[in-house]
Amino acid sequence: MADKQYSCEVWGSSFAHKSALLSRMTTHTEEKPHSCEVCGSSFVQNSHLLDHIKTHTGEKPHSCDVCDSSFAQKSHVLRHMKTHTGEKPHSCEICGSAFVQKSHLLDHMKTHTGEKPHSCDICGSSFARKSTLLRHMKTHTGQKPYSCEVCRSSFARKSNLLSHMTTHTGFKPYSCEVCCSSFAQKSNLLTHIKTHTGEKPHSCDVCGSSFATKSNLLSHMTIHTGEKPHSCEVCGSSFAQKSTLLDHMKTHTGEKPHSCEVCGSSFARKSTLLNHVTRHTRVKPHSCEFCGSSFARKSQLLSHVKTHTGEKPHFCEICGSSFAWKSQFLSHLKTHSGDKTTFL
Repeated sequence: MADKQYSCEVWGSSFAHKSALLSRMTTHTEEKPHSCEVCGSSFVQNSHLLDHIKTHTGEKPHSCDVCDSSFAQKSHVLRHMKTHTGEKPHSCEICGSAFVQKSHLLDHMKTHTGEKPHSCDICGSSFARKSTLLRHMKTHTGQKPYSCEVCRSSFARKSNLLSHMTTHTGFKPYSCEVCCSSFAQKSNLLTHIKTHTGEKPHSCDVCGSSFATKSNLLSHMTIHTGEKPHSCEVCGSSFAQKSTLLDHMKTHTGEKPHSCEVCGSSFARKSTLLNHVTRHTRVKPHSCEFCGSSFARKSQLLSHVKTHTGEKPHFCEICGSSFAWKSQFLSHLKTHSGDKTTFL
């Protein structure tokens, strides 16, 4: 074994070769002498530059023996292997969470410290991770570099593309242990599980209503703001939620993809099909916590609950009257307009 005759004056580390010492010294001086001729990125070591160049050439010489995934760098394939072994050697001393990579642990630690060092130059939003900032920047640039080879839809994130691909393959690998429902995305499974636990961590600051997901809360907020950003290109109708617009579009196309297995009736919306099925089963799964009354539809339960709470969320800006149901509110508005037609 060669003697380690070359020592670092900063840390005292010893090296057998002068080149190794010089390479180490650049970590102290922050010097990055090796530059990429394609994009200008600079690196401390030439080996790092060579690995980086593979991101331009697409070369991936390192393959996983388990699943045949390929990687540009050997360190990446070693890191990937832990997804098969389940090894998570980096643990958080505060909450015990474990991670495959040390960088993931360091990012996680920021959730405890609240540190958000990465800021957006355009809107000033701050993020704990640089990768989250880079992803956020695409909301300003509109960049969608990941395209579906089947239908040509484009996405800002690779993860969104992979999730989208399941709409073509029908693959649903995430199953609920309570009711066996299957989902294409893990996030959808986690959201679904809250229907069993009753967890609703997202609350409305205006009326106090609680929701299982942040997206449901944001959709709910449009009730208070009146915002309807999603417009139909055919008739100009506007909707608070994109999903409602997509359902509305079926009234123009006549599409009814959801069929009843009992009587063959078809429906534009899955929710309408599920409501219809209760006519055959006579199941009333939605129960009132106040009086025990049961209903086939959740919307019927929500309307009923207002008889107990006295909630009247529909407010007339002309005379100040409040109503529990939207149909009552719309009928009332006609008393101001002079329209005597009964609202149906």
